[in-house]
Formats: sequence, structure tokens, C-alpha cells
Amino acid sequence: MQMSLFNQLKSSIEDRFKSCKQMGDKSFEQLKEADFFYQPTSESNSIAILIQHMYGNMMSRFTNFLTKDGEKEWRKRDAEFEAMELSANDLLSFWNTGWNLAMSTIASLTEADYEKTVLIRSEPITVPDALLRQLAHYSTHVGQIMYIGKMIRNETWVSLSLPKAKK
Repeated sequence: MQMSLFNQLKSSIEDRFKSCKQMGDKSFEQLKEADFFYQPTSESNSIAILIQHMYGNMMSRFTNFLTKDGEKEWRKRDAEFEAMELSANDLLSFWNTGWNLAMSTIASLTEADYEKTVLIRSEPITVPDALLRQLAHYSTHVGQIMYIGKMIRNETWVSLSLPKAKK
């Protein structure tokens, strides 16, 4: 039996979010504690800052996703970009908590929910568009995490995709 178009879409969105998280997870496995706090330049974000920001964004966007504006009044976005006294384990706890909320919210959505409109910063946006917006946002930051990790680990970095052919 063929899956409905909705079930295909929902499955694809869930799979893409999972894949995004897995790329981050595989990056973290290659890092040492100090690597989470490395800043390539004074204006760059460290991996720790990126995790803090993603956590804040996920908690804001996916708490009461269908019923409250995705930019919660309790969120302190600017503080997400300031160094906190955290360990790598603390950061990974933030990472997993944020992703667990996002993934459980996405998994709970029904076909009727996909036809709804939600708010992000008072802007109405369809549920599918809101999910795709978040996926694009998180993919950008996971790409930054991977790039910083590759910069740090250099020759010891294990490629997370098809590696370049050896000459």
C-alpha cells in the first residue's frame, strides 16, 4: 500500500531533522572538550555558542508550537550568543533537550495540523513552511559546527559524507 502524500511529507521532514541532528552528533564525537569553545575569530561563534543558540531557538519555537508565537517572551536570544560557564556535557544536554522537544513536537503533528498557521515573531506562517524554515536554520548551524570541527581536527577529521578520493 502506498503512503499518502501527507505521510510521505511528514516522514521526509522527520527524516531530514533526524539527519541534521545526526550530523551534529557525529561531529561532537570527534571533538575534545576544549574544541567546543574554540572561536576561529573574535567575531565568530564557537560550537558552544551555536549549541546555546540552537537550544534557545528550539525551546522557543517548539514549546506550544501550534498555540503560541514561536518567539516566546521568556527567550533571551542575545544571551544565547554570550559565553556561559558550561562543560561539553552541559552543552550536549542542551543539544539533546532541544532536539528531543523539536522531534517529539514534529512527530505529534497530524494531517490537520499541517493545514494550520502558526506565528513566528507575530508573522503568520503555515506549519509546513515553519518546519522547513527551522530545518534550514538548524542545517546552517550544523554546517557551521561541522566546519569548525573540521578546521580543528584537520587531518584527523572523519568525513561525515562521501570523502574526497585519495590520489
